[in-house]
Amino acid sequence: MANSATPRIVVGVDGSPASEHALRWAVDYARLVGGSVTAIAAWEYPAFYGWAGLSMPPAEGFNPEELAGRTLSETVTKVVGDDPGVRITEAVVPGNAAQALLESAAGAALVVVGSRGLGGFSGALLGSVSRHLTEHAPCPVVVVRDRPAPAAAG
Repeated sequence: MANSATPRIVVGVDGSPASEHALRWAVDYARLVGGSVTAIAAWEYPAFYGWAGLSMPPAEGFNPEELAGRTLSETVTKVVGDDPGVRITEAVVPGNAAQALLESAAGAALVVVGSRGLGGFSGALLGSVSRHLTEHAPCPVVVVRDRPAPAAAG
């Protein structure tokens, strides 16, 4: 763990409900330990471009970096509002989510991610990003599960 007066907590944010829960957890934890939060959104061009005879480029005006930044900012505002009680730095990073979070975790006290558990099996305990982080991160990792919807009454 980094030896710092202000622990830095890195959290992956992609706009999913699981990442919203992870961000909330990271902010609450940072508040408890006097830390700061670095919220990371990763972006890549769609992998399917140029594959299987697809010769059409992405739609004009499609900008995955801008979309990731907008999603990150909107998620932070939705989850913590205008006054989160801790310093939050937002960063939009090119590359796949696992690699972006690993690189951002250097010197961090903790990495927090949500797990949708959809890595090919809907019942899987960890998604591919959270699993990769738990195996390779240079600091402790917290995986926050998406909360299941409450059962309907009746």
